[in-house]
Amino acid sequence: QVQLVESGGGLVQPGGSLRLSCTASGFTLEYFKIGWFRQAPGKEREGVSCISRRGTDYAPAVKGRFTMSRDKAKTTVYLQMNSVKPEDTAVYYCAKDKSIWGVCNLGPGEYDAWGQGTQVTVSS
Repeated sequence: QVQLVESGGGLVQPGGSLRLSCTASGFTLEYFKIGWFRQAPGKEREGVSCISRRGTDYAPAVKGRFTMSRDKAKTTVYLQMNSVKPEDTAVYYCAKDKSIWGVCNLGPGEYDAWGQGTQVTVSS
């Protein structure tokens, strides 16, 4: 059974840092493209970053501040969030792409398994 579990969310002050984790089971994480998405109240879910065997991609709003990576055991992906802003406040989800091929993309329609989400709140 495919399962994704996010952790690491919480309250952080503007300008601070937070690291989110996504632990996968039921499939070989290192083969599949994985994405991080977020959804703020009243807004649509949007792609934040994604990773494939070809590399990573980031939404313009987070480029240069967020870094996505996989651990050496290939069971967990991370989202390091630096210089966070109030507009980063949202529920963050990780998701597994349907395919192992090609570059990753930030459109949610390509992903077929999702975690339950973790809340990130940026506030002073």
